[in-house]
Amino acid sequence: MKHAGEQALDALEDLLRAVRKHEGLRERKRGAFYQKSAGVLHFHEDPAGLFADLKVNGEWRRFPVNSAAERKALLATLAAVARVG
Repeated sequence: MKHAGEQALDALEDLLRAVRKHEGLRERKRGAFYQKSAGVLHFHEDPAGLFADLKVNGEWRRFPVNSAAERKALLATLAAVARVG
């Protein structure tokens, strides 16, 4: 599964805008978010769709982000992780 390219990130721009609102996250490269020096969120694309990898409790978890409901689930988990992290 390859990292999301520009066209895939264009399709996720509404989600990226929501992620950018989280304090403490820094977008070093479009679609790659860090907390301090550690990567915490990035995106992938493959024939099955678009996915986000989010670090939760030190482990990477993969979230599909193809529908509004899937994006909402990712943002809810990110909000919980950001409060803890």
